[in-house]
Amino acid sequence: MAAAALIALREGLEAALIVGIVLGYLGRIGYLEGRRSVWIGVFVAVIASLVLAFFIQLIGMELEGRAEEIFEGATMFLAVGVLTWMIFWMRTQARLVKTSLERDVQDAVETGTKWGLILVAFIAVFREGVETALFLSAAAFASSGQGILIGAALGLAAAILIGYLIYASTAKLNVKHFFNITSVLLLLFAAGLLAHGIHEFQEAGIIPTMNEHVWDTNHLLDENSDTGQMLRAVFGYNGNPSIEEVVGYIGYWVVVLIGLRLWMENRAAPKLEQA
Repeated sequence: MAAAALIALREGLEAALIVGIVLGYLGRIGYLEGRRSVWIGVFVAVIASLVLAFFIQLIGMELEGRAEEIFEGATMFLAVGVLTWMIFWMRTQARLVKTSLERDVQDAVETGTKWGLILVAFIAVFREGVETALFLSAAAFASSGQGILIGAALGLAAAILIGYLIYASTAKLNVKHFFNITSVLLLLFAAGLLAHGIHEFQEAGIIPTMNEHVWDTNHLLDENSDTGQMLRAVFGYNGNPSIEEVVGYIGYWVVVLIGLRLWMENRAAPKLEQA
């Protein structure tokens, strides 16, 4: 439930901030009648995202045996890739999102039709919805779906409330600090998800198993206990992982840390040139 709440909060707040930027820009240019088109686009995007999440879960439930393991493992790997890319993309492109959105809104307004604004809102929100559907589906596969709906509902409710307070009041949120914290938590979730995906592919016989259990800590903290299941869902805890899962988990963090270091070096390079 905690993983689902975190994912829904992060993605929901991103969508709320996007909607706030669009509505705020329409207010600044005095085109208030365009707000109805924006909300239509948001509504359609939410429905489309729910339909996508439903079909992903439906496919997972219809499959059995090896096919189910391959599908769930592939979904987890895809979620890890998209989640990691999204975090690094946000760190490099977040400053340009507002300018790009406002430019798209201005172009849509100048066309003189409501469809332009509907499309801008739909694309912006549906992108977040696709990511949310994929991440929550992967989280459900990894934790047997227990508490996913409750966690997602709580996270989305919190995101909507925070987004509304930011837009409609003087409430402030250190967005950069918020995304930094949630990025670390989501990277921990992604690392665990990668290990889950490796496990599913091992069950399907795609990835060979050299050492089935590197260690066993279930006598200290059973992965099937309430605490163990929570840690399993959020951080990928496994009381008796295979060597491949351990290598995959550690390897993921090596790649992420190298990528983060390269990003910081590239960011610092222009400042050194200016100095």
